[in-house]
Amino acid sequence: MSRYRPGTYIALFIGAHFAHHLLTALVVPMLPYIRDGFGLTYAQSGMVVSAFTLSYGIGQLPGGWLADCVGRGYLITIGIAGLSLAAAVAGLTVSYAGLIAALIAMGIAGGGYHPSAAPLITASVPPERRGRALGLHLVGGSASHFVTPLLGAAIASRFGWRGSFLGIAGPVFLFGLAFFLILRSRGQQLYSSETSPGSEVGRNFDERQTALEPQTAGGTRVGEYEAPARKRRGRTIVRVSVFLIMTSTVGASIASLAAFVPLYLVDVFGLSEGLAAGALSLFFATGVVAAPVGGTLSDYFGPVPILIALSLAAGPLFMLGALAPSALLFAVFLIGLGITTFIRMPVSEAYLSEDVPQRLRSRVLGVYFFAGMEASGILTPILGYLIDMHGFTAAFSAFGLVLTVIAGAAAAALRAMHRAPAP
Repeated sequence: MSRYRPGTYIALFIGAHFAHHLLTALVVPMLPYIRDGFGLTYAQSGMVVSAFTLSYGIGQLPGGWLADCVGRGYLITIGIAGLSLAAAVAGLTVSYAGLIAALIAMGIAGGGYHPSAAPLITASVPPERRGRALGLHLVGGSASHFVTPLLGAAIASRFGWRGSFLGIAGPVFLFGLAFFLILRSRGQQLYSSETSPGSEVGRNFDERQTALEPQTAGGTRVGEYEAPARKRRGRTIVRVSVFLIMTSTVGASIASLAAFVPLYLVDVFGLSEGLAAGALSLFFATGVVAAPVGGTLSDYFGPVPILIALSLAAGPLFMLGALAPSALLFAVFLIGLGITTFIRMPVSEAYLSEDVPQRLRSRVLGVYFFAGMEASGILTPILGYLIDMHGFTAAFSAFGLVLTVIAGAAAAALRAMHRAPAP
């Protein structure tokens, strides 16, 4: 293994995250161009986003499992280079059905990136710095989401939306190959205590407890510890499930609304397609600052109180955005929503990494990303249908109200479970 250099290692992953999202972030800003090219309704436009989002979410599950079994470096490479090949196919399509098929292929190819990258990053730093490291990793994705709408719109204005897919896919493919070679030569960077004898880093609570149980000549006296261990595991599963409901609902709702931001700005405020696509950069630019701040706050105060506060703020933000009387005030709403989004991401990943063994983290994170993306893929066409039927204001307000109720109930349950004494 090469000499331990966590800063350089994390910087490599920041670049990988940037390359990965140059293409995953391209679908939404290109939606007005795609809508006009194929003459789509809002619901059909929502299906364009969902075709990618649903397959991207589904891809997290086999991606996480394969990452734990065959190697995370391979899945990250497929998540960059393989994704770019599918994006190039999308740029060559001439029919709505062909585009949907290509976007599904993009989602499946890209599904292994996040479940693979986060465990490699958390294993390279001390436990008390995991949130910060994950936040820095998200800077790459946030910067990419900021650049992509501007770059995509600039290319599309001259060569159309197909030119955007083709023009960005080539450099991303080359980076994916370069990343694989660099990672293969460096090896995995591990924080020393992760592998030191008796270390508790990377183990969950139940494993630590088992290691401390008294031994007898015939082996471990497991009988008197089985019932408490089962109770702890059961409480953990319930707590993580509630957590997933809360963070996935918030993330999916925001992603669904963001999918319609370019169309909203074009149809309600009369912005040009290029300017509307570029306006998404306001939303994603917040992540460059909000993601590392969120990770640092998680390290200091713990992820639960921060996530609860963010979840309770998201619904009212939706309703305020629906009432914005001008594009300028709507931009303020986008900034607030972006801050909520990008603080939530490293906080959620840090929470799920705390008690999960290193060998299982890709699978657990795969479930997390799957839940959020699948929910977004389902909600986006529903939101499009509501816009078709009742308009943007009513649809955004309804989503905000439902989100507030769900987030409030989940937050109360999660707070109560974390306050309850352990069995």
